[in-house]
Amino acid sequence: MRSSGILLPISSLPSPYGIGNLGDAAYKFVDFLVDSGQQYWQILPIGPTSFGDSPYQSFSAFACNPYFIDLDRLVGQCLLTEEEVKQAAEDNLEGTINYLDLFENRMDVLYKAVDRMDLTEDGYQKFKAENAHWLGDYALFMAIKSEYGHESFQLWPDCLRLREAQAIEETRERLAIEIVRWTAVQYLFFAQWNDLKRYANNRGIEFIGDIPIYVSPDSADLWVNGALFQVDEDKHMIAVAGCPPDAFCETGQLWGNPLYAWQHHKETGYDWWIRRLQHAGTIYDIVRIDHFRGLAGYYSIPAQHIDATLGSWEKGPGIDFIKALKERLPNLRIIAEDLGVLTPDVRELLTESGFPGMKVLQFAFDSGENSDYLPHKYERNSVVYTGTHDNTTSADWQLTTSPADVKFAKEYIGIENVTQSENQFVIALIRTAMASVCDTSIIPLADWLALGAEARINVPSTLGGNWLWRFDEEMLTSELAAFIKRYTTIYGRLI
Repeated sequence: MRSSGILLPISSLPSPYGIGNLGDAAYKFVDFLVDSGQQYWQILPIGPTSFGDSPYQSFSAFACNPYFIDLDRLVGQCLLTEEEVKQAAEDNLEGTINYLDLFENRMDVLYKAVDRMDLTEDGYQKFKAENAHWLGDYALFMAIKSEYGHESFQLWPDCLRLREAQAIEETRERLAIEIVRWTAVQYLFFAQWNDLKRYANNRGIEFIGDIPIYVSPDSADLWVNGALFQVDEDKHMIAVAGCPPDAFCETGQLWGNPLYAWQHHKETGYDWWIRRLQHAGTIYDIVRIDHFRGLAGYYSIPAQHIDATLGSWEKGPGIDFIKALKERLPNLRIIAEDLGVLTPDVRELLTESGFPGMKVLQFAFDSGENSDYLPHKYERNSVVYTGTHDNTTSADWQLTTSPADVKFAKEYIGIENVTQSENQFVIALIRTAMASVCDTSIIPLADWLALGAEARINVPSTLGGNWLWRFDEEMLTSELAAFIKRYTTIYGRLI
């Protein structure tokens, strides 16, 4: 069945409180998707942001971002006052996202709401019970981080870093109030999220969400479950994740994430991964597994190295993991982010899994080679994008990529005489994606708006200056919705 959707992170929604949230703008965007004839909203990861403000480096593989909690709804529940949220709005007058301000001020506002909650209510107690496998440890982890000035857990006293039983018990007692606060904040998020998801699903809109393949080196996951990762007895990482040197970076990419001890995962029936994916399946309707190729083979870099030049490729869990996943979670719908170097083992794993892979048009038009991303090579069981959150916008792409590649792209999509100042290039690229045989087409909102580099979400391998863009609510017009719906109809993607 042919379908389509729009890519937009929650953080990019308009809001008076410094970052997009689960408030009225989210509901209005669902309505816009309906009016546009779309079926999917791809939202990218929604975990708490940490290093570099990226949701791909999160304090937890299970928790969600407190910054996305809608303060206005808390006013409606009498958990906050108008004056308290007014101050939060006045602290965030910039058009983009000020993560430092959010870090310094938002939790204090949320704590006011938490302190007024009835913690005996059934909903809260049910939430704690259903999420007991991660929630308590996460709340303890964040409470300790707050006590130690938010420094990495690797810098904590050994008795806490290594989770010595007596130290942990004493800390739970000492930080009991903080632990309750972190727990309740997660409840507030999930209560609002479930309301939004119910509204969207009832209107025929489904959510596509990401799970990063790796966890952060400063995460509750590594702190609690050291046996799942390649660490020594002191929880110091032995090897870390990254990418080898290539034509774009002669020293490769040193991501620094802990690598999995896959043999241990296999011996436990991949239990942690199954619980993680099961949890994601309750949040999203479809789960996109980031860096899927890491399940076939992953690049391992000795932890002490300063770059990625001396790493090595190691075998991943492969089809054994996929079989366990399908057996335990047979109804989970998955998209495989299979971008990058597609070696035979990755292709084989993708084929055996049956998961749809990804096609990105901005990768197609290399005038010097016959790219696998050219639309005439696509398979139906795929998801096509003009670009992803890691690409610049299509309008900017035609200005910044090589003239030869732009010329080839224009020839391919049949607009040789269009100048760079015209939006026809962007629309033609969108039409090419939507006309393709791929079952699903996902177009970033910034491309439907024909915006330039100012709307780029992320530049890979850079720190700071990312995940900042928010659109203006006036941009979502009825004319744009009708325009999108028209092309959705023409190319047979209207459900």
